[in-house]
Amino acid sequence: MATEFVGTSISSGGDGVAVDDYVTATLDQNPFVRFFNRERGYVSCTVTPSEWRADYQVVEKVTERGAPLITRASFRVEDGQAGAETP
Repeated sequence: MATEFVGTSISSGGDGVAVDDYVTATLDQNPFVRFFNRERGYVSCTVTPSEWRADYQVVEKVTERGAPLITRASFRVEDGQAGAETP
């Protein structure tokens, strides 16, 4: 069993949104997906011999300078354990 971390680009498609009808429908139809939104950002990963940590960093607006960086979600996979957990 493997865990997959997927992210979006920081600026493609203009400003995103945290939740809308598409996000809700996607999560409802995919119970194995732990986190999904349509904000712009990236995934910052820290990998050690004991765990993989993924922090989803987003900005509310890419069309305006100075938007704060927000950690919207974090997950970790511990060595020898299947699946992502929240820290």
